[in-house]
Amino acid sequence: MRETPVLLWLRRDFRFHDNAAMAAAAKAGGPVIPVFIHDAQVEALGAAAKWRLGLAIESFARALEEKGSRLVLRQGKPLTVLRALIEETGAGAVHWSRLYDKPGRDRDTEVKSALKADGIEVESHPGHLLFEPWTVETGQGEPYKVYSPYWRAVKGREIAPEIGTVSELRAPSSWPISEKLGDWRMGAAMRRGAAVVAEHVHVGEKTARARLSAFLRDHIAHYKSERDFPASGATSGLSENLTYGEISPRTIWHAGYRHMEEGAQGAEHFLKELVWREFAWHLFYHWPDMASRNWREEWNGFDWRPDNSEAEAWRRGMTGEPFVDAAMREMYVTGTMHNRARMIVASYLAKHLMTDWRVGLRWFEECLTDWDPASNAMGWQWVAGPGPDAAPYFRVFNPATQAEKFDPDQRYRRDFIAEGRARPTKTALSYFDAVPESWALSPNAPYPDPIVDLKAGRERALEAYQRHKG
Repeated sequence: MRETPVLLWLRRDFRFHDNAAMAAAAKAGGPVIPVFIHDAQVEALGAAAKWRLGLAIESFARALEEKGSRLVLRQGKPLTVLRALIEETGAGAVHWSRLYDKPGRDRDTEVKSALKADGIEVESHPGHLLFEPWTVETGQGEPYKVYSPYWRAVKGREIAPEIGTVSELRAPSSWPISEKLGDWRMGAAMRRGAAVVAEHVHVGEKTARARLSAFLRDHIAHYKSERDFPASGATSGLSENLTYGEISPRTIWHAGYRHMEEGAQGAEHFLKELVWREFAWHLFYHWPDMASRNWREEWNGFDWRPDNSEAEAWRRGMTGEPFVDAAMREMYVTGTMHNRARMIVASYLAKHLMTDWRVGLRWFEECLTDWDPASNAMGWQWVAGPGPDAAPYFRVFNPATQAEKFDPDQRYRRDFIAEGRARPTKTALSYFDAVPESWALSPNAPYPDPIVDLKAGRERALEAYQRHKG
């Protein structure tokens, strides 16, 4: 039996099923030492994302211990940490799952090159996406820029079967020293909001798989018709688990595809939404500055305002526009926001308040437990106008008419707005427990008046667009 240990560098792949890197490490035959490295990229995460990542690490560490293994925690520059662990353990190989953001790719390229020069075997594996971004091209050999042809290009592709569950990881004769997760204080920036959001997270691989099963059993048949209604509970909620690799996109695809073949009405639309995530990463890989620059260069110089007092009211869920405020409060209470609501609040900030889309993007990055850099960047640019697949007209969502259409019984708004109600819901009151005390907000205060007239705000946005075009 091979005795040379293998390091398994975990980043966002906290699962045993369909994990190519883990399967390859186990197959090597030697002891496997799973490691997570708290580096500068982890430190730079927004408050909610970093806190939720800490929960994923904690949960997976327990799962490893149940299998007779451990998760070694180290903080520092990855190359330095991995070299130290190789020296301590005698490891001869390192395996990891690929990431596709540019900082992650640059880091991994540096690590792979240096370790190979040291004589260490290094293998990176797919697993975060259905399709490696460089494998999907137009007939001209270029990346796709519009979703519909991208979907047509991939929908008929054969998706490889899932890799079976790794049931055992051989332990080394002695374990390297591990730091303590609590010392990293990954939830420090969440402050008192952590206790509120903790009631709404769904952490770990077992929970993710159960969540998928429940969605397929109870909701997929009505997914297409009900998914845009925020109070319906018709969506899968799996964006949270995909973000941390607690379930693989391939597992979701195959399960959804089976239901489509069996005739489930909403299954194909569900698969399209999964591929929308793929499209976001396809774009983010080929245009890695999407989170900071207008994708369409002709939008450079558009007359958006920088951060401002109205944007601060938006951040606090105090715009006086109930659908917008309910959505922002949902994010503080649950750590996530319904996708229809994300479009509404993004349009309101970028159009009615004429505020730069990057202001909103950064706030979502700070507040979302399912924060995904590619989906966040593409979503904001798609709504604001400069992004890929944007409509040929200046898209301005009216939150009042959207509320009438997608929240006709006001259930969503009642769920998250307490002011003026005799018996506010628990979630509506939880908002006041989650936000910073310095905001001095109270459910007993009057609900704010609208900070902008919707008609006037729309006209201002359209005028700005016409000036920019002219």
